Amino acid sequence: MENSTSKCPFFHGTNTKTEDTLNHWWPNALNLDILAQNDLKRNPMDPDFDYKKAFSQLDYQQLKADLTTLMTSNPTWLKADHGHFGGLLIRMAWHSAGTYRKSDGRGGSNTGNQRFSPINSWPDNAGLDRARRLLWPIKKKYGDNLSWGDLFILAGNVAYESMGLKTFGFGGGREDIWQPEVDTYWGPEHEWLAATKNRYANDKDRESLDSPLAAVQMGLIYVNPEGVDGKPNPMRTAIDIKKTFGEMSMDIEETVALIAGGHTVGKMHGNGDASQLGEAPEGADITAQGLGWLGKNGEIQNAVYSGIEGAWTTTPNQWNQEYFYLLLTYEWKLTISPAGANQWEPVNIKEEDMPLDAHNPNIRRNPVMTDADMALKDDPEFRAVSDKFFHNPEYFNDVFARAWFKLTHRDLGPKNRYLGPEVPQEDLIWQDPIPAGNKDLTKTDINELKTLILNSGLTASELISTAWDSARTFRKTDFRGGANGSRIRLAPQRSWEGNEPERLNKVLSVLEKIKHEFNKDISIADLIVLGGSISIEKAAEKAGFNIEVPFTPGRGDANEAQTDAASFDVLEPVHDGFRNYMKTDFDSAPEELLVARASLMGLTAPEMTVLVGGMRVLDTNFGDSKEGVLTNRPGVLTNDFFVNITDMDNMWTPAGKNKYHIIDRTAHKIKWGASRTDLIFGSNSVLRAYSEVYAQDNNQEKFVKDFVKAWVKVMEADRFDIH
Repeated sequence: MENSTSKCPFFHGTNTKTEDTLNHWWPNALNLDILAQNDLKRNPMDPDFDYKKAFSQLDYQQLKADLTTLMTSNPTWLKADHGHFGGLLIRMAWHSAGTYRKSDGRGGSNTGNQRFSPINSWPDNAGLDRARRLLWPIKKKYGDNLSWGDLFILAGNVAYESMGLKTFGFGGGREDIWQPEVDTYWGPEHEWLAATKNRYANDKDRESLDSPLAAVQMGLIYVNPEGVDGKPNPMRTAIDIKKTFGEMSMDIEETVALIAGGHTVGKMHGNGDASQLGEAPEGADITAQGLGWLGKNGEIQNAVYSGIEGAWTTTPNQWNQEYFYLLLTYEWKLTISPAGANQWEPVNIKEEDMPLDAHNPNIRRNPVMTDADMALKDDPEFRAVSDKFFHNPEYFNDVFARAWFKLTHRDLGPKNRYLGPEVPQEDLIWQDPIPAGNKDLTKTDINELKTLILNSGLTASELISTAWDSARTFRKTDFRGGANGSRIRLAPQRSWEGNEPERLNKVLSVLEKIKHEFNKDISIADLIVLGGSISIEKAAEKAGFNIEVPFTPGRGDANEAQTDAASFDVLEPVHDGFRNYMKTDFDSAPEELLVARASLMGLTAPEMTVLVGGMRVLDTNFGDSKEGVLTNRPGVLTNDFFVNITDMDNMWTPAGKNKYHIIDRTAHKIKWGASRTDLIFGSNSVLRAYSEVYAQDNNQEKFVKDFVKAWVKVMEADRFDIH
């Protein structure tokens, strides 16, 4: 019998699966998709939509009142544990923010990415689909004035406040993305909760966690609540906790406060057979409508999320000291939950210290602890802090409130990005505070400064390289780094190898002299950027193009007291393909490292291309290297790099590790040297297409204009006061 199902004639052959077919056929091909992350074509908002303006029109107090009402509401489809949804919404906010890692600034709550795969379907996030659906009526009411990212965190704040905690504050400003973050590496495993040895160089050395990862297993936020690889051992779990929380720049007090404060409210769910649950949201049937982990008959209200069953405290809907009282007063024994998970329960507990059942007030249950909780009791360093918090409740409340604020705002960037009436006035060191600069410089002032810089004796290469090095630390992921603040003057940046300290000190010395001699207030940060701008203008002029590089004054100079030097090591440029620099050998190819840096800086593939081509001809390579300077006119802003990278009269031959010779096919003579980073612009089909655009005879002016535009984007990426 013939199959009665027909294929749509115009749709036949279209690939709508998530498999990357190009990567399947050519696994070693350079993947440029991460430079197209958050393509505007996927964004449903109008092109002129301004979230900052929309948020300012929000009825903020009414929003908080609505969220407070939601905490104890009784929707038809979901029951609240202990009559309060606070624990669920706090877990949602925590797990939204808790993916942040300092190494590359990725993760966190800044984009509302918990709505998308893979995070929405991580085992550790089981049940949080309910929390997001619970918030839908709020999001529906306030619409575009409130992003999902802001709603997640504010809901957690209000949950704590409704249970008695005085929070430290709240700042809005998280703009939502509209697709999964393909540029985030979550680990090498291809299965959930795979053995931790997959992401450790040495499984016995728990400090050897593969950078930039922070969680110990695929699908977890931090550590396995049952113990390392699911095997209870509080002392070994303590080592993992210190590592994973350290990857968020949390100290010991902050770590203990966050664990204790997070476990003071709510409960865990393991009252059932996890094998009977359906797929996670991304794998569930279409009838589940985006929900996951449903029961056999599609029921939403089930009791298996983490597999551990029970509440930590006697009062899971109140903020108090019960957590430390129970943890430190009683002895605990290892037991198994109804779902088969390892958990700890107290020995000989008093009846009054047993929490009521989450839905039946006539039954009392044992409180429970995870392996991570037991680590706070057994590890001497954690125990000392736990005892301190137990005996100083007000101190604990303050430390937790501040740590919670740091956890939920770390990836939002400097304080001048925060929105709303509850932004704390206090400057916090992890916010990388910067004093305001002078925005009142006139055009005459700027021209005078340009003249002083041009007559200073500094070369164009020195000025452009210094400006680039100052600005390239910016990370779009968590809005850290950049030229504003001129922290390139301070430790540790001043001594970073990639910043060429000898050249840097020479430039800074001259700019400091100009600053002191100028008759108006001018920051070193502005002088660094202006020095690069005027040098590019002169290089364009030599190429026959009269163009002004836009410059907006107002950058400030941070001081040592405003700089958490220890937290800046993650910003060190240990590789920078824009200046043909690598501090050491890496497992990844140089061109992959270039794309990774461009992604962190928020650049597109065309912007990356034009910047590399321009930086090469401007002779700004690290250490004055001539590799990739494919021009006979170094220092002139020409399109020569692209002309020569696409010239078929040239041959390309290896000349050592990451080194190549460009040879004239006719004369058989070496013309130039180049690196893999240079050659990729002729070998990769997409990058070659961009290179050919800039190599065209009639696009020399376009190249100059596009380079200037991309350059200004880099120089102003951290100017949140003007964007």
